[in-house]
Amino acid sequence: MIPRIHKRGSETIGLIRYLYGPGTHEEHVDPHLVAAFDPLTPDPGRDPSATYKQLERLLDQPVNALPAGRRPKKHVWHLSVRASPEDPILSDDDWAAIARRMVSATGIAPDGDDQACRWAAVRHADDHIHIIATLVRDDGRRPRLHNEARRAQAEARLIEADYGLRRVTPGDGTAAKRPTSAERHKAERRGQQRTSREELREAVRRSVAGAASEEEFFERLAAAGLLIRRRIAPSGDTLGYTVALPGDRNAKGEPVFYSGSKLAPDLSLPRIRERWAQTSDDVTQQPALPPVTGPASARWRATAAAWQALLVIDHANDGMIAAQIAATGEVLDALAQTSAAHTRQELRAAAAAFERASRSHVRAARGHDRALRQAARDLVHSGPALGRGEDGATAAMAIDMLIFLAIAAATWHAKKQHAQQAEAAHRAAEHLRAAYQAAAEHPMALLHQRGARLAPAWQRHHATAVRQALPELADRILAEPGWPALAATLAEAQTAGRNPTTLLTQAAARRELDTAEHVSDVLVWRLRMMAGLPADPQNAQGRRATGKHVVASPERTAQTGTRITSSSARRR
Repeated sequence: MIPRIHKRGSETIGLIRYLYGPGTHEEHVDPHLVAAFDPLTPDPGRDPSATYKQLERLLDQPVNALPAGRRPKKHVWHLSVRASPEDPILSDDDWAAIARRMVSATGIAPDGDDQACRWAAVRHADDHIHIIATLVRDDGRRPRLHNEARRAQAEARLIEADYGLRRVTPGDGTAAKRPTSAERHKAERRGQQRTSREELREAVRRSVAGAASEEEFFERLAAAGLLIRRRIAPSGDTLGYTVALPGDRNAKGEPVFYSGSKLAPDLSLPRIRERWAQTSDDVTQQPALPPVTGPASARWRATAAAWQALLVIDHANDGMIAAQIAATGEVLDALAQTSAAHTRQELRAAAAAFERASRSHVRAARGHDRALRQAARDLVHSGPALGRGEDGATAAMAIDMLIFLAIAAATWHAKKQHAQQAEAAHRAAEHLRAAYQAAAEHPMALLHQRGARLAPAWQRHHATAVRQALPELADRILAEPGWPALAATLAEAQTAGRNPTTLLTQAAARRELDTAEHVSDVLVWRLRMMAGLPADPQNAQGRRATGKHVVASPERTAQTGTRITSSSARRR
């Protein structure tokens, strides 16, 4: 059940006409009163002799009784209460009881207060009611409405439990502002699936993802085709900004601008500037990294950064963890806008879902998220992936690691009782799993073919390594469809001079595997990253990626300790 307090108004009659009228799209059916401050309140919907003016005069009486100078300019209070789509249709009596609970909880008409504000609840659809009230009590005083939105939400959670309705995750005031009904109707008239506010929020998020400076951020906004206005101080410094879509105009033909803070709390210019903060140890302790040469190396960098972020989330303080989670949102935004066509839709959905998980009341300790923000920057500047070859395989590797990062974020949020953020992170993980299936299909099929061609002795050899390193998970891994791909990866790692058992032990020790849907897939990408193997089995960089394996028995290799390459096998 979702209560929503609307903007206060100055004309009672205008809201009454809307509530009893046909609605913008003729959606109001049988509008009628279900409850009011007085059981004898006239109902223009069911009583032919009752008029809108009568209801207005009754509700406005305490307001009009005040001297003109003491009357509040915005005296009309409006609350809508909507049930979830899957909830059963409630009766008028149920809605009447809900209305009384809401006006009591919010302070409009506390229980037992016979001098409270006047109100009426109108139902014009099966799934919701509207409550109209005037903000002058019968004794001439103003109601105490401090935090009435939060109290309405708390009461809604109790109502859900009492009536067996869907339990809506409680909010914490850090969510992005929802589009207004006027914005939604405007989008519907234009045949658009999303409102301008939602389009702008996504465009600004993408523009800030990995941006290294304020000027770069504004350049990206302009490149995205947005109209930009900067608020400039007398000193010449930028104090804030507003953005608009070129085609979004008001009745006067003027662009409709939104400030960053009206799009989302973390998109105001001061909050964006925090992303460019650095700590002293952040500058001095960052290891030198190889240059990014294209989409594949950018995805390698994102995978490594996500791997390190997992360790931070496991062991760091809350501020550093919040920073890693916020920067993860930037990586998802960057990955979504540079993704191949077959993963783009799910990655965009994952980024949109995780946006809610990236904000909470725990303030991010910026500067500690440099690796993830640099990874986002690398993704943006390296360009889009084609979806085949090394860049497609590294995309699967990065997505696989980001699934764990989203789950880790959900777990942390749940421990902090950040219910909405935890739910959002879980939704993002589901979209990432779908994107992974699309990204991994081709490279995993190649690895599966290679593993299936391994000699039985080699397959037994690698199965033994799995049993030694992961005894509790071995039966599950060996029964999974991805086992041949893991066997092929173990063979590549051994050919490259790495010990498969040691690698498996290290991969499991660095991060738990219990939350993995397919453990063998997770191990494939972890081992390839740890051993420095090409993500794409057909990558021509290096002989070990050519698809040919040693022909000597594993027993002979173990006895001699010789590293046999594919070329030496051909010479035999």
